Amino acid sequence: MRDLLMHEHRMSDIEGVYEDLEADVSLEEFREAVEAKVEQMGGLADEETAAMLVAHEIGESEVGGIADIEPGMEEAKFVAKVISIGEVRTFERDGEDEDGRVVNVEVADETGSVRAAFWDEHAEAAIEELEEGQVLRIKGRPKEGYSGVEVSVDEVEPDQDTEIDAVEAADTHTVEDLSLGLSNVNLVGLVLDTDSVRTFDRDDGSEGKVSNLVLGDSTGRVRVTLWDEQADLATEIEPGTTVEVVDGYVKERDGTIELHVGNRGAVEEVDEEVEYVPESTPIEDLEIGQTVDIAGVVRSADPKRTFDRDDGSEGQVRNIRVQDATGDIRVALWGEKADIDVGPGDEVALGDVEIQDGWQDDLEASAGWQSTVTVLESDSAGAGSADGDEGGADNAGLSAFSDDGSSDTATASDSTADSDAGADDTVATAADTGADEPADGEELEFTGVVVQAGNPVVLDDGETTMSVATDVDVGLGEEVTARGVVRDGRLEANDVF
Repeated sequence: MRDLLMHEHRMSDIEGVYEDLEADVSLEEFREAVEAKVEQMGGLADEETAAMLVAHEIGESEVGGIADIEPGMEEAKFVAKVISIGEVRTFERDGEDEDGRVVNVEVADETGSVRAAFWDEHAEAAIEELEEGQVLRIKGRPKEGYSGVEVSVDEVEPDQDTEIDAVEAADTHTVEDLSLGLSNVNLVGLVLDTDSVRTFDRDDGSEGKVSNLVLGDSTGRVRVTLWDEQADLATEIEPGTTVEVVDGYVKERDGTIELHVGNRGAVEEVDEEVEYVPESTPIEDLEIGQTVDIAGVVRSADPKRTFDRDDGSEGQVRNIRVQDATGDIRVALWGEKADIDVGPGDEVALGDVEIQDGWQDDLEASAGWQSTVTVLESDSAGAGSADGDEGGADNAGLSAFSDDGSSDTATASDSTADSDAGADDTVATAADTGADEPADGEELEFTGVVVQAGNPVVLDDGETTMSVATDVDVGLGEEVTARGVVRDGRLEANDVF
């Protein structure tokens, strides 16, 4: 009798703990978990203590919805509907003869969606038994995956009693809707900039590919990173094309969110009108250290120049001068951006350019790999370099998606240290200031500060710049006077003093 009373007391303790438990688990399942916990602890805890421990564990793992799942959780239990089922992928495990298998299944509820990884025997069952629209009860381990939060499935069973209605296979987003961790994203945008394809070696010895696009819509713009099979699209799609990103996912790079597209996703041209209106900062309001968007008309464009970096690699830069209603500024186009076909009269939008200290305390905008250069309109059909620069690609854009430390984010004047005279900053011609250009054959004396050494020398008197052909050695920052005859817009100097 005493043993029976003690048993009833213990059962009432277990049931009391169960009644306070706000989780979708049966009493029988709870009792089994308590018994397993007592056995696990080797008699160090009685059933009431074990019941409280089990209740705590269940409470920690049971989530209100997919939106509550976080990578740091030990375990997550949730109910979700199958949205899509991927293909079986095999891989080699270290030290094992048998290959591993995995199937990625996209599941969702009213709060969001998540990728669930089914491994080995679960992978086979997923292919043979799962169907889209089926509701599952899942227990698994959340982790930070390749495309955001993923759940590695430990246990799964069908749930025929639960209905999940408010789920779509994919959401259509605008740029301003994007936030870190979103997956299964569809977005329609205008291609503003493109990139070349870069290859890299993975840890497993395979070769990967990556490239970038920049898309804009009425709410903003976003960089799109294309991986592997999708990477070549960056060389096939022209700026100005409207495309739809299908099944993208949002990640962070250098503090900025990006939309990524892997082998499960796609980028497709669509026949839709998308309005992109860049929001720009007036040039007169620019300050050193800002990263801003500016827009205006190109007044002049210098030839592209190459230089050697400290690491021995070759870089390139080209300077243009952009004017809006409030002023003008020199813009250094680095890397592949130096190849963009842009010339006087073109209307351009420059995104995420860094404002730096240029020549003679003048401000300069630096357009590196993170920047976007979009030619919006051209007043001169086929306008290219003002000085006849050759070899530029029509629509090159973002430089390589790289972590190799060779970013072209220095100021234009920084290239002087890398390549001496050959990489000094080429400044705008006299046409920049709106002054009348000297006539061909005219004798001229010009005094200014040397802002480019080498051949040619470029002098700046604070209002006008002049290109001077001379063999005389001069130093940057030195004030000199050149006297000679103007030929083809350049002063052929007889005397430099």
